[in-house]
This record gives sequence, structure tokens and C-alpha cells, in this order.
Amino acid sequence: MDWTNQPSSGSPDSTTANTGAGRGEEAIVFSGFRLEADGSLYRGDALLHLPPRELAALRLLLAHAGQIVTPLQLKQALWGNVHVTADSVPRCLSSLRARLQPDDCIQTVYKRGYRLVGEVRRFAAPPATDLPRLAIPPFATRVGVPEHLGTAIAEETIARLSNARRPLAYVLARDSVFTLALRGLTAQQIGEALKADLVLVGTLRAFPTLFLLRVEMIRIVDGIQIWVEDLFVDRSKITGSETELINRLNFRLGSVSTGSVAGVAPVAREAVLPAEAADALPTLQDTQALASSLKWGAEARSISAAAGPEPESESSPMRREAYEAFLRGHHEWQTLQRHRMQDGLQHLMRATELDPSLIAAKVDLAHLCVTQALYGFMSPAAAADLVHRTAESVPDFPLQGESILPALAWVNFHFDHDLPGALWAFELSAHLPHDPSITRARSTFALSRRRFPEAIALLRAAIQLDPFSPWLQCRLAWAYHLSGQAEESVAQIERVVRLFPEHEGTAFYGSLILAFNGDPVRAAQLGQNLVQREPYLDLAAACHAYALACGGRTTEAQAILERLQWLSRERYVLKTFTPAVYVALGDLDAALTELRAANEARCPWFFQMLADPRLKPLHGQPEFEQLQAILSRMEATAAQPAAQSAPNIQPSDSNSP
Repeated sequence: MDWTNQPSSGSPDSTTANTGAGRGEEAIVFSGFRLEADGSLYRGDALLHLPPRELAALRLLLAHAGQIVTPLQLKQALWGNVHVTADSVPRCLSSLRARLQPDDCIQTVYKRGYRLVGEVRRFAAPPATDLPRLAIPPFATRVGVPEHLGTAIAEETIARLSNARRPLAYVLARDSVFTLALRGLTAQQIGEALKADLVLVGTLRAFPTLFLLRVEMIRIVDGIQIWVEDLFVDRSKITGSETELINRLNFRLGSVSTGSVAGVAPVAREAVLPAEAADALPTLQDTQALASSLKWGAEARSISAAAGPEPESESSPMRREAYEAFLRGHHEWQTLQRHRMQDGLQHLMRATELDPSLIAAKVDLAHLCVTQALYGFMSPAAAADLVHRTAESVPDFPLQGESILPALAWVNFHFDHDLPGALWAFELSAHLPHDPSITRARSTFALSRRRFPEAIALLRAAIQLDPFSPWLQCRLAWAYHLSGQAEESVAQIERVVRLFPEHEGTAFYGSLILAFNGDPVRAAQLGQNLVQREPYLDLAAACHAYALACGGRTTEAQAILERLQWLSRERYVLKTFTPAVYVALGDLDAALTELRAANEARCPWFFQMLADPRLKPLHGQPEFEQLQAILSRMEATAAQPAAQSAPNIQPSDSNSP
């Protein structure tokens, strides 16, 4: 779970802009590589991630295979009329070469340009429109099975199916499926709500020396269980069970996808042991509209999958222990509870110590630091330091571990105040698909820079892919609020309250938005409920105090502020949401003091707060305008020609023309 879940260098929905292209169009094979029409590049079965400009350069070279492409042609194709430094094209080609190593298929022609050599073949790729839509809820666990394993195996199954060379199903977004499952919906109801064709459900049972994983495939059109698989796994090798499960799923899905889903007859059980409601949520809109135009799997790929191949967890006891620690950490940090997130941090750090090659754990570690800083559970300085050290520990970064880039971009912008570095990191990771942490970083970046239409378009596109993600829905209401669209903000938060009445994000954003828009009584109730559920969440106390102040309950609001001030003497406390409380109480000097402290601490909400309509009474105050000027100076620095270049971390190319 996260709180603020495209970079400005591209269009708001650049993550998905290219993924729908070319279903049924030609794929290109060259020098041992295969470039799909949607931009996915494979070396054998391995998926290689290319940043947008390197992909564009490769497409141009392939379109003129055997011919010389000049640096001017490349510059115009990649940057258009934007001014870039003279070494931008050579550096882009150098990075592209590094990703294609060891094959030397791109030649440099002295003083003339570049040429792609070798045979280039084209063939028609199969259309994805006929793939069955598959939902995978978290697997249930029975007595004796660690709680995290059911969720972990389901997530890894989603990740591996999403990274398949030849997808056999269209996997639906993890957050929406998991949210509906946690609401108590049955597999049939989940499938109907998300317009799925199939739902894969699983159950883990414990025996003295074995785990039994039973998976069942449910066909939604008629509710029939079309097949069942039982896997017995040694307890010490449970973290490697996904491989066998994927092998069986590939076989089963292969038979499903060769014909219509509705026409597949039930398959006889292969079970060894016998298997021992809530109303369906209405869809927000036709969620298939955008999803059907996207290549399968683009919205479902997890951070761990995008980070690279999972470790060979069975190769040694230490690596198995590391992978087990990673799975525990991944499960624990996705909560709103301070102690569980701290436990997740320790598990992930342990995993990286045991197995430094486990990139997935490092990706999770970086995004966990960002999330804890957003919650106020970790100071921005500590989070930034750990993100920097984590990125530096990845060999050949960012060619490996590029899913860390959005977290690094957040650190570059909010903590280092390095907008060029943030733009570089977001641009280099613009091809990564929607993931809760990645979309959070991108939308926060756009909102902090006051690029509200961009943030709103990004969030709406993500919601079409992931319609039952509470955080996405809440953030859209917040984006409307920051942009000054009060009616849209209230309408969206009312929709969120109806759909997710018990969710933490509903209480947090709902309390702020409703209090500002004239409903302080209901806002105070939401804030109080959140404080009762999350007593150690300082942000909850601040939003409750704001609702009380708006409702005229001055004494109670001041008491909360005094408590937060007292806590700040003992530990780190976010200062970003208290200025609005002081404004509501009429104490503008105290509001400015809190804003100044938030800036000094490099609070991740600081730039959003400067745009918050709740702080409008501070506009025109000299100190407030000085704080506003921080972003203006950062933008001016990024606009300078020298700032257009990315940090020079790519391998050098002595053959550049």
C-alpha cells in the first residue's frame, strides 16, 4: 500500500502509449534478438528493457538496415527540435550497444553515422485480442502455512506469466484483484466485476515435511471449474514452487488459448487429496476500453519481475534463505503499520546481505524507503541515503535494476532538489509498466511540479487498468483538489467513500477534501476513525486536526497540534500537513514556521503543499513566496541546455563519430 501511488519528459500516459500498438503487426528478428511490435526486445527468452529513446534509435536503424543513418537523422528522430548537447546521440548509441552486448550489430561509420548490419527478418506476431483475461487473487493459506506465502506465490505467478515470451493469457491488475478478494468476493464475483474470462484460485496446506499447493481454474461464463492441479513441495523449497506451477499453467493455458474460453470443457481432477459473499462491486466504467488496447501483461508486471530474473532460489541454502527473507519483506512492507514496515525493512536488508545479486529485494528496499518517508515513518534524509546506497550497490546500474529508477528520481527531486537528475531517471524508466510504486512516484512528481493535467491523465489511465485500486482512486481525488477542481475532487472522493468505505486512503484524503469543501462533521469522523485504526500515523492526526479546525472545534485541534509538537522532540514528525491546520485556526505565522521546517527536512509532500488550495491565505506573504521560488529555480536549472544531458554513467564508446 502506498499514499501518493509519467514523468514530464513524456506524455501523461507514455507508459501505455506504445503497448497497444501492433497486435498482429510484424515482429523483427536480427542478430539473435527479436523486437516485438509493441517494443518488447528479447534475446532468446530473456526480456531486455530499452528506454524510449534507445528503442526509437533501434527502430530507426532497423528501418534502414544496411544503410547509414546520420547523427542528424537520429537527433531529429529522438529529440525533434529540442536543443541537446553534441554528445547526446553518441551516448544514446553507446547505451544501446551496451544493452545489445555481446553482439556487435551496430557499426560506426567514421564521420558519417551508424549502420545496423546482419540479416533482418520480419514476421507477423499473433494478435493478443483472443487471449483469455485471467485474474489471480492471493492464494489462501491453512493452518501451519506462513501467512505471507499465499500472497507471495500468487504475486510471483502474476509476475512470471506477465514476463512470458509468448503470453497465453491477459493477466489483470494485481491491486484490483487483491482488493476485491480482501472484500470477500468469490472467484466468480471477482471475475464478473473485472470482466475476466478465467480466475486462478489457490490454497496452501501444510503437512509434516511437505506443503500442498492446490490451484483451480474457474471459467467465469458459467462458473465451472475447468481443471485442478495439486503440487507437493518440500517445505525447504516452497519458494521455488512457482516454477513448477508456471510450467503446468503454460500447458493448461496453451490448451485454453487455442480455442474459445467458453468452449473449453471441464478437465478431470488430478488432485491427490480432497479439498476441504459479498455483493460484487459495480465497475466504475468500461474498464476493458483501455485494457483491450494494451498488450497483455503491461499493467500486471510487478516490480520484482521488472527488476530482472528471480534468483535460483534452490541453488544454495543461503540463496533460499535470502529469497525467503525477500518474500517476507515484500509481504510486510505493503501495510500501513509502522512496526510491520520496519520488519519488512529488516527482512529486505537481510535478503540483500545474504544474496547481493537479488535485485528484486533491492528494488523493494528502495520503494519501501520512499513509502516510509511518505508515511512519516522514516526521515527523508535516511530514506534518501538508503535509496542512493541501494542503487549504487546494483552492478551495472541502471542497466540492471532499472525499476529502482522511479524511487531514485523521487530522491533526486524531493531531497536533493536535483530536477535534471530526476528527469533523467524518470526518462530512463518511462517504459516500465504501471505498478503501484512506480505510478505513485510518477504522479507525485507531476503533482509536485504542478503539472496537474499530466498527473490526472496518468491516474485516469492507470485506473482504467486497475479500477479497484483504492489508492489510485484516492490520488485522483487529491489531484483534482490540488488543481483547484473542487467539484471534481468532491465527486471523486464521494465515489471512493462508496467503493472503499473502510480503506485508510479513503479516510485520509476524504477527511482533507471534505473538510475543505464545507463538510467538516463527516470529515472529522473520517479523521477520527483513521486515528483510531492507525494511532502511530502522524498524518492521520494532522488531517483529523484540520477537520476539527474547519468545524470550529478549536481547542481539540490545538491539542492535537501540541501533541505533535511534543512528539517532534522525541522523533521525526512530518511537518507538511500541519500548516493547513494553523491556517484554518488563523495562525499564519505558525503555518509558515511549519512550512519552513518541512522544507528544511526535505519533506516529500512539501511541493504539493505549496500548491494546496487550503494554504491560499498564505499567498503574497514574503516567506511563502520565497518557498515557492525554490521550485521555480529548480525548473530554470533543468531548462538550461546543459541540463538536458543525463548523468554520464553509461559505458564510453570510442567508436563514436
